[in-house]
Amino acid sequence: MTERRCAGCWQIKDRKDLIKITNSSQGIVINPNSYTFGRSVYLCYNNSCIESAFKKNKLAKFLKAPVPSELKGYLLNELRDN
Repeated sequence: MTERRCAGCWQIKDRKDLIKITNSSQGIVINPNSYTFGRSVYLCYNNSCIESAFKKNKLAKFLKAPVPSELKGYLLNELRDN
């Protein structure tokens, strides 16, 4: 069991219960495969954690890269569809 910390709420959860966002050579990738390398950050599958992570530009700080503003809308839409 591999555990990671959510960047929004700081709770430690199993990795399969979190959204993985990676800054790789291809750019920002959501839930990449195991062959995608780069700096990663994890978020819970809920709106409050996503909102919290975008406040004060937390994702850009963790990924050490600019994060497109469309990413927040995409993540929130994905949650609504599931």
